[in-house]
Order: sequence, then C-alpha cells, then structure tokens
Amino acid sequence: MTGTEAAEDDELFVLTAVLLTPAQFPSVLGDDFPAACAALGLEPLGEGYGLVLGQDGAGARWTVAVDDVSLVAVAIASWDCGMEYDLSPPERSVVTALPGWPLALAVATPDIPAPHDPEPDEDDPDGAGLVLTPPDTDAWGPAQRRLGADEIARQWAVWRGQLDEESDTGTFEGTGGELRPAVRRVIDALHGYVAEPPPVGRVRSAFASSEARTLRADGPGWSFVARTDDIAFLLLDEEPGEVLTVGRGEELPGLLESLDKIAVRPA
Repeated sequence: MTGTEAAEDDELFVLTAVLLTPAQFPSVLGDDFPAACAALGLEPLGEGYGLVLGQDGAGARWTVAVDDVSLVAVAIASWDCGMEYDLSPPERSVVTALPGWPLALAVATPDIPAPHDPEPDEDDPDGAGLVLTPPDTDAWGPAQRRLGADEIARQWAVWRGQLDEESDTGTFEGTGGELRPAVRRVIDALHGYVAEPPPVGRVRSAFASSEARTLRADGPGWSFVARTDDIAFLLLDEEPGEVLTVGRGEELPGLLESLDKIAVRPA
C-alpha cells in the first residue's frame, strides 16, 4: 500500500495505522490522551489524530500524524475485516511526520531496505531530534505495564479462565498481605477519579459482550482492567510482570458502575 508524502517529499509505504483519540490511543505513549499526545509533541485536539506508520523509499521508519481521523478509522476497520484499503491521507491532513515508530512492527515493505531509523536532520541544531522507538520488552516500567493491561483486555477470556472458581469472591484475591496496601491505594485512586474526573482518556470503556463493558484505567505506577460484570486485574510498577486479581466482593461492582459512567467511549 502506498500512502502520503513524508519527510523530504519521499513516498511513504504504509504498513499500518492506529488511532490517537480520547477513547482509543496507544497506551504505550501515556496514561491518558493528553499525555499520549504530548509524547509525540501534538496538541490534544478534541477529535484526536490518526497515526500512519510506514517506510520511505530508503526504508526509514516514519510515523505520520493526520487530523483526518475518520479516514484512518475506515482504513483500520477495513483491514480488520480482511479487506484491502489504500490509505492515502491528503497532504492537507498531515499534521507532522516523526522519525521512527512508537510500536514494534513485525512487517516491512518488500523490495526496499529493511526498516531503520532515518538519518539525523542536518538542520537540527542538536544534531539529533526525537526518534520514536517501541518499549524494550526485556524491561519493566510504565509502558510495559500499560501494554500488559492492554493484552489482558484483549485476551480477557484466556486470563479469566486461568483463575479458580473461587477467584470472584473476596475483595483482593490472589494478593499477599504485603500487597494489600498497594491494591487499596489503587482502589482509593479509582474512587478519586469518580469524585473528580481525571484527565480525559485516563478511564476508557469498550464493548465486551451482552451488556457488559471492558474498563481500562491507569494512574501513577498502576494499570487496571476489568469487566463491569466480573472481576478486575491490576498491574503495578513495583511488581514487575505480576498480575493481581481484584475480586468482586462488596465494593467492586459499584465502583465499576461508577467508573463506566465517567469513562470515554469510542464513537
């Protein structure tokens, strides 16, 4: 698929695209929509952006932000359905072109050099500007923690199926006593979000099944994923790679209902 014009008027060969909107954004970039925009040097516009990831004719990686969100959304929906779609945003919709990719891609454009970072801009006084790179999968930190929560949200049935039948009783199932203060801190923070709404995108709601919703929430050092009709999972910066279970108990159902009311939803 060929696409728009990128840096140095070179053709961009589009590999994929993602949305950067209040309700749907690459959480690897930040805990909320404004933070994700700031990571790319973009203003948090109400409708958001489409991010087009591709290679130029020399094989260099580029991420092009466009303000035609609908066009990118149609392309993504078409690809998800197995349909071809030539994503070619008009030049007037291009907001900026950033070197590198914020996400790891396992694909590349055939017949051009392998993906690599673009050469530094000679006009950059520092000799090296921002180059987007995916997070290191061998490390653990905020980006990896948020990606882990995203994966649980996508594979809910798999993660839920690993738990015992008794896991949906009690308040903080699967957590040792030493972790209960940390889990309590997150639950209190979520109650705080209900009392005083956080930055847009900090709490997001997506369709799950029937009348249930999948909730994603993030905060300093933690990520939370839950279904409104079920339990919740929690990941902490201080517990690398660990997935904690928050059982229904008496508190969680009401909290999830309240969070769903303040959450942003895809259009």
